[in-house]
Amino acid sequence: MLKHIGKHSDRKVVILYRTVPNEDHMCLLSYSDLLPRMLHDSIMKSLEGAVGQQADNFAEALFRTLLPDGRNILEVLHKEGFMKKVATNQIIMTPTPSTTIRLDELNKLLAEMALGEDAIKRMAEIDAQSGLQAKKRDNTPKRNRDVGEPAAPAYNPPLQADENSVLSDEVIAAQQLAQADRMRKEALSMIAEATRLEKEAAILSPVVVKTVKAKAAKPAKVEAPVAADTAPVAKKKAGRPSNASKKNGPAQKAA
Repeated sequence: MLKHIGKHSDRKVVILYRTVPNEDHMCLLSYSDLLPRMLHDSIMKSLEGAVGQQADNFAEALFRTLLPDGRNILEVLHKEGFMKKVATNQIIMTPTPSTTIRLDELNKLLAEMALGEDAIKRMAEIDAQSGLQAKKRDNTPKRNRDVGEPAAPAYNPPLQADENSVLSDEVIAAQQLAQADRMRKEALSMIAEATRLEKEAAILSPVVVKTVKAKAAKPAKVEAPVAADTAPVAKKKAGRPSNASKKNGPAQKAA
């Protein structure tokens, strides 16, 4: 079963964003058979991997994925016009060859799944009604289930989205903020895990923990700087006063 793949008017598509900010009835996608070969293969490799399948929106995985030439995949899709904004009720999701569901219905179910278990049961009922279990027991040869198999190179010109369909800077900014929020939560989770490990280490060997923390807290020794223009003070030599002192001495007394 693969996420993020579907069809639009019988053309294979990769769903980048299941919804668009402030437009829940619209999604952003790319037509996989119109992508250049290198871009297509890199996208499908990411989609079929663990990172792509775990992402709620596939664009989140592409945001962290580079092409062999070092370019960011999501930026390439945006700048070269391979993104298209389409109504969700026109997209048929095909997680398996025998299971289909409209994207707008899928979005609604996923939203309900966050609120309770009822939607999960409804999703299971949809899978059961699709005849997927019966297909698995069928002895006839199975169809090719590799729905992410790279298509033959297309010689048609790349699809260019019009101005109203291009992913705007505002949409990218909103998605980046959402990713930053997730990264911040992950960082807090890692800090909590580090604290837990420290507590366990203290139970196992308090002496080692105390020694390590003492070394980390010990301030570095800083030597006081020496002024470069400080000159040594000449010491007075012990001995008889000079002749000038003898001459001036009585005169000063007379005065």
